[in-house]
Amino acid sequence: MLSELYIENIAVIEKSNISFSEGLNALTGETGAGKSIVIDSIGAVLGFRTSRELIRTGAEKALVTALFTDVSEKAKQTLADIGIECDGEILVSRELTLSGKNNCRINGKVCTVAMLKDLGKLLINIHGQHESYELMSPDLHIRYIDALGNSDALLQEYKEAYDEYKELLSQLKKRRSDEQERTRRIDILRFQIDELQSADITVGERDELIAQRTALSNVERIREGLYAAVYKLGGDMTDTSPALSLLDDASSDLSSVSRFNQDIENLSERLSNLTYELKDIYAECDSILNDLDSDPELLDTIESRLDLLGTLSKKYGSTEEEMLAFLSDAQEELNTLLNFEEHFEKLQINCDKAFEKATELAEKLSARRRETSALFCKSVSEEMHFLDMPNAVLAVEQNTTELYELGADTIEFLISANVGEPPKPVAKIASGGELSRMMLAIKTVLSEADPTDTLIFDEVDSGVSGSAAERIGMKLKEVSKSTQVLCVTHLPQIAAQAENHYKITKRTQDYRTFTSVDILSDDGRVEELARIMGGVTVTDSARDYARELINKFK
Repeated sequence: MLSELYIENIAVIEKSNISFSEGLNALTGETGAGKSIVIDSIGAVLGFRTSRELIRTGAEKALVTALFTDVSEKAKQTLADIGIECDGEILVSRELTLSGKNNCRINGKVCTVAMLKDLGKLLINIHGQHESYELMSPDLHIRYIDALGNSDALLQEYKEAYDEYKELLSQLKKRRSDEQERTRRIDILRFQIDELQSADITVGERDELIAQRTALSNVERIREGLYAAVYKLGGDMTDTSPALSLLDDASSDLSSVSRFNQDIENLSERLSNLTYELKDIYAECDSILNDLDSDPELLDTIESRLDLLGTLSKKYGSTEEEMLAFLSDAQEELNTLLNFEEHFEKLQINCDKAFEKATELAEKLSARRRETSALFCKSVSEEMHFLDMPNAVLAVEQNTTELYELGADTIEFLISANVGEPPKPVAKIASGGELSRMMLAIKTVLSEADPTDTLIFDEVDSGVSGSAAERIGMKLKEVSKSTQVLCVTHLPQIAAQAENHYKITKRTQDYRTFTSVDILSDDGRVEELARIMGGVTVTDSARDYARELINKFK
């Protein structure tokens, strides 16, 4: 339950610390005193959307802190899932700044607004005046039935199946509409594949061609260099001292004296090996020179091939590997497109299966809703009878539709408030007071399925008075026996039944407005109830009636 609430610089509240207790807690005050600000502050610390206008004029930031005690196991597990320890107490804070930045903490650890919101759903449920008007919107009625039927898990399973079906159906529609695009794509792929296959690309080919082109382009320079080397090594018929001849002579000279000296023998062997190596070089140079020939046609062929590879590389990849990979991918895509019918049939089968699964789950939801609706109508009608609507009858109209996000049903609440009148849509016949009591009746029925430990009713008594108001108070007190209830009210018949009564007061000082929230003593309760009943002037008779009301509900 909510045990402590600290508010700082929220609208006209400069600083206020409020302690709440179990049971029914009533909040009263003059119109405009700031009752809604307290509720807005609680909403802020629960992660609700806020605005910078909520920050008190002249302040740089605002702060709301709430302490929850004896929290549910589900709340503890939610915190454990995000790595926050909880021993049964949860301290939540949210700081708002003019820059729009939020600083949020749970048990001292930094968290996001989204985390606050997820946790807040398990701590407090706020029912404002606007919720009564939700009864005017049939589209929202289905969620009340699902809440009472504990259908969250089944609804989630259905939504997953429905989303899968919608995705597959979207793919089918896209493939049907893309037939012209498919044909165009096939033509493009066939052209690309033919172009690459005709080129017969091999890895390393371009480097090899470039080397051949370099050699052919410099054939005369190569010939000159080879001829000079061959001449200097072997000479010609007129040359008497070529390099090889001189080496042979030198080798013979060393060989003739090598037997007399070991070092000379080693040198002779080395020179002999060098001579053999140079003779091999000479022979290879001579062979290359004899085979060397200029081939303009071959050079043109190489240039043409390199041009083709260059053109293809601009389209399909800078290297041979990339171009061949492109070819492989194109062939795979072409095969998929050519086997379109086969893939389409498989997709159609999967789509049909997904539809069957979603339909089956939707039927389960429908059956649960029909069962829940019968219980809902009976229970809510009984609660409305207690709330001074003795002839009210609630009915649920459930119609079958095509599959959508919530299943295959539409649900609308029908009500008959008078004997002999058939049930009609709530939006057409219910008054404001009837809407308020009907919503309280619904919330009372749903409170058993509500996982939160605290319920807040913000002026749920709107549009009612007299015995109806008294019965609303009795119903709130009944609910508060199992759940902490906070109620903002203008009616003494409700406030008199509270275990704890808080007065919200607005005052002006030094041209600034301040709001305070104070728990009332017994005498203070009498004065406040008398004020609510008596108007501008509080009379002794009003005080006496206030005491009578308090004693009546003790």
